[in-house]
This record gives sequence, structure tokens and C-alpha cells, in this order.
Amino acid sequence: MDKFGLIGDPISTSLSPTLFKAGYAGKYQYDLIEGSDFEASFKRFKEGYKAINVTAPFKELALAKADIATNSSMKIGAANILVKTSEGIEAHNSDFTGIILCIADALIPGIVAGSYSLCTKDTDPIIGIHQVFLRSLPNIYPSRPEALIVGCGGAGKAAAVAAAELGFHVTLMNRTQFKADKLASELQDYDMAVVPIEDFVKSFRKSDLVIYSLPMAIGAIQELKAADFKGKDRYVSDRPGKVILEANYKSPSFSGKVKEKLDKYGCQYIPGRKWLLYQALTGYALMTGASPAFQPMVASI
Repeated sequence: MDKFGLIGDPISTSLSPTLFKAGYAGKYQYDLIEGSDFEASFKRFKEGYKAINVTAPFKELALAKADIATNSSMKIGAANILVKTSEGIEAHNSDFTGIILCIADALIPGIVAGSYSLCTKDTDPIIGIHQVFLRSLPNIYPSRPEALIVGCGGAGKAAAVAAAELGFHVTLMNRTQFKADKLASELQDYDMAVVPIEDFVKSFRKSDLVIYSLPMAIGAIQELKAADFKGKDRYVSDRPGKVILEANYKSPSFSGKVKEKLDKYGCQYIPGRKWLLYQALTGYALMTGASPAFQPMVASI
């Protein structure tokens, strides 16, 4: 029987095994391959597994091991899925596709569940959802929307490319600006802006979409006021409420009183668990060759 798993360190509290079991009703084995030695974990994959998920801090190392890589993983410079094929090890990045689904579902409610309920073995819902979103964008926003990406690690890179591919103008921000400058240089085709993290509040206020991928909260989050969430000075005409997507599902930075402000002022908050769900939904199909069951996965987390 084919075996699957997750490489990373630490990963003992990961929800991936729960999602995988729910998606395939326990049909396949899914193991946690934990350890700080990537080479040792990769050796275990090669010797006994059909495909693996890869998480921090090994996504860039995983891409370097691939014989074949998708365009998105090459642009991002990281892979979170490795699959054995007849032509070698293939690298994918489902962080990217998970973000596509999160944003599309926030601005076109129900599009993910609807698309997956209609998909067949020979169809790819992600492509259809992406195309529908791009066609709908001019009806959602009267002018090009703004996205702020906070954090330029592996998840932040995926977020930047995904937001750009969805038609947003992207601004990058990182605790060390050099990393943001480097990413913008690597992704010159997207014409991304870079601003210092000291400008967080100002940049947050003018953004339609904020993707926060840092593992901890920066102090400026607590400084946000009503006008920063509402952003009344941003537009001549009305737009949808600000969308905020956060990667960290274990100790989210937008919680407590900040989360209360989000809700009060009409923002849409997408928790890290939903990002995890959607990247698993897209990624597991690549790993196994069979689409997982969507509703059981939703119910499992």
C-alpha cells in the first residue's frame, strides 16, 4: 500500500494527519517524519513513501531535491509537496493554491465548495476557480486592489505570488527589509513594492487584502484603530470589507481585542486553519492521484 507523510521540525502537533485521514477515510497511511536533519528525513521518503508534504524549515531544501518543478514552486523558490513519478521527483507548492482558494472563497462565497462538489476525476477545480475570480475581479473592485504581505519566508513568498496572480498589486514587508527587497527583485515581473515594517499601520490601512505570515505578532497590530480597519479614506467608491488571512493557526496574532475590531468593522478574517485546509485539499490530490473528500476534511478541523 502507498504510504504518505510530512517532513518538518517540529511537527508533533500538526493537523495534517487528521486532515489526511478524514480526506481518505483512513485508506492510506500518513506518518510524521520529524527531525532537524533534512537529509535523513528525505532518505526515509525515498526509501518508503510515494509522496510527502514538507513544512518549515525545509521547503527550500525540498525544491532543490526535485527533478521536476511546477512554475509556481519555481517562482516561490520553495516546495511543500514532493511526489515520486516515472520521470523523477516532482515538486509542487500547495501553499500557493491554498491561498488562491482562500481569497476566492472570501470574495465569491461558496465558490470552493460548489466547484469541488461538481468536480470529476478529470477536472481541476483550482483552474476553474482561478479563472472565474479573474473574470469577476472588475466587478468586485472598481480599481486594482492592494495586497500587503507581511513576512517573506516560505509562506510569505507563496502568498505574494498568489495575490499577484489573482490581480492584486502587492506590497512586501518583512522584519528585515533586505529579505523583502530580495523577493521583489526575484519576482520583478510582478512589479511588487517594498515598505519598511515601521509603516505597517499606514500600509494596513490602504490595503484590501492583508496576508500575515510572521510566526509572532508585531506590536503595531495592537495600535490599529477603527479607521485602519474601515479605511474610509482609501476609496472614492465602495469596496468589499478588508480581507485578512493569517498563516499561524496555533497562536494567531489577530486575536482577542484585535479580532473583535475586525468583526466590528466588517473585515473578513481567514484563520490559518482554513489556509491549512485548502492547501491540503489541493495538495493531497497531487500526492495520491485521487481527490480527497472535501466535507469530511472541513468537519475534521
